[in-house]
Amino acid sequence: MVEINKQARLSQHFTLGELCKTSAKTADKNIPSHVHIENLKRLCGWLEMLRDEWNRRYGEGDDPIIINSGYRSEAVNKAVGGVKGSSHLTGCAADIRVAGMEQALRYAVILLDISDESHEDFDELLLERSPRGTYWLHFAVRPKDNRMKIRLIQT
Repeated sequence: MVEINKQARLSQHFTLGELCKTSAKTADKNIPSHVHIENLKRLCGWLEMLRDEWNRRYGEGDDPIIINSGYRSEAVNKAVGGVKGSSHLTGCAADIRVAGMEQALRYAVILLDISDESHEDFDELLLERSPRGTYWLHFAVRPKDNRMKIRLIQT
């Protein structure tokens, strides 16, 4: 069985384990390639900037950014009901836990500000809500051909 080094750092505050976490049933099927890991590192660059700016504006100085889902293999994506062609499949997306709509909006504003200030595009910025009322922020950045897609989605 192939395993990943869950402690491997993708950036200062994010590990490979955080960006590849899944249930115990599918953990052995969620092994990213070197290309996926490079995509995750690019994504983590944005997540680091989000974390820094959140803490500067609103945080207690060291608030973490919590990832619900990052890289997903085909098997994991299918198991969680992910969409076909999801950016999670390439390691280009993360679903970020938020405390509610207000935090999701503040995160979104920070990411938009980062994009404006850096002149870098992202692919997707989706504020999502489950039927139970749980919010999260889906954020994706590709190596190229980013679409700057921004939406509010109720699943």
